[in-house]
Amino acid sequence: MYNTDIPTRAELPTSMQLLRSTLIAIVAAAAILVTIVLPAEYAIDPTGVGRALELTEMGEIKTQLAEEAEQDRLRELQNGTPTAVPGQDQQSSLLERVFAELVIGSASAQELRTDEMSVTLKPGEGAEIKLVMAKGAKANYSWTANGAAVNFDTHGDGGGENISYEKGRGAAEDEGVLEAAFDGNHGWFWRNRTGADVTVTLKTNGAYTDIKRMM
Repeated sequence: MYNTDIPTRAELPTSMQLLRSTLIAIVAAAAILVTIVLPAEYAIDPTGVGRALELTEMGEIKTQLAEEAEQDRLRELQNGTPTAVPGQDQQSSLLERVFAELVIGSASAQELRTDEMSVTLKPGEGAEIKLVMAKGAKANYSWTANGAAVNFDTHGDGGGENISYEKGRGAAEDEGVLEAAFDGNHGWFWRNRTGADVTVTLKTNGAYTDIKRMM
């Protein structure tokens, strides 16, 4: 059986060596914090290294999207979600929904429609357009900032539920298929962070009952 040799006092690190190693670790951690973590997470770049490594832009995007998400949340709390009043209309709507689910599906039950809307945003201004959709309904969409760029958030709300489909910063356009995760309002919020007016043009077609500008 082999027993590990106990190190002698001379082989152990001295207090000065331990202190020096600790100081080196602290300095290295501080350097990483200042040059990498702060620029990438909070867009704070006191040394300029983060911008040289393109980390500051990442932090700016995260900070901007977090601010806009908070603004969206506060706006939704202020607007509230309308509550349906019980009655004959509600019973009729329930029967129609059950029929649609059992026979042809809620998405197919909606009439297909095509729309185009434009909004002009002043510097710093935001706007929101949403489609009224049933769960599972799909709508093709395309929007363009007409040569400019905007920040955007594709999201939905209704019945106490909220969802974020996609977010972007400095985007000139976007297109795709929006599929409703639940019954409610689903659409886009844009904000103009440039120094000039920007006109956003939205084109949609698919299974939704209404299109409306929320703000």
